[in-house]
Amino acid sequence: MEPLAAVSFATTGSSRAPGWQAQVRIDYVINKVAQTHRGQSEDQVLQAIHDQLRAVGVVPNGRKMAEYATAISALPQIPPNNR
Repeated sequence: MEPLAAVSFATTGSSRAPGWQAQVRIDYVINKVAQTHRGQSEDQVLQAIHDQLRAVGVVPNGRKMAEYATAISALPQIPPNNR
């Protein structure tokens, strides 16, 4: 029987910056809202972003969310798929 390899939980040498999980959640929510709310009013988009970020445990930055809402509301709506 061979010996088990040593396990180390040292935090040195980490390749990820602090807060990377929050950024992944923000990216996910913004992409989701961009698909479902594009072309709608900025207020509707902003509310959707705010609600969904809170649902995944992220406290939204108001100024940054307003920028996202402006960009998403300027996108054309996706035509319905009538297949």
